[in-house]
Amino acid sequence: MKITVKLFAGVRELAEQSEIVAELAQGSTIGELRKCLIADFPQLGPHLTHAMFAIDSDYASDDSLVQEKSEIACIPPVSGG
Repeated sequence: MKITVKLFAGVRELAEQSEIVAELAQGSTIGELRKCLIADFPQLGPHLTHAMFAIDSDYASDDSLVQEKSEIACIPPVSGG
């Protein structure tokens, strides 16, 4: 299944796009999506390791199941002052 992931903040800047598409097997989890994204976009790896993900506006853990029609967001850690 194809999953579209919306990107924000530094991850969006590094990827130079606002969303990316990942190919996953049915029944995949956020953890598997994270690994897929790191493999496909190694420059994002350090940020994706600590990023939060949301499914349909609800924060998701690495064991949360991904559905093809769900809206997935990648929210990297932020800092500032």
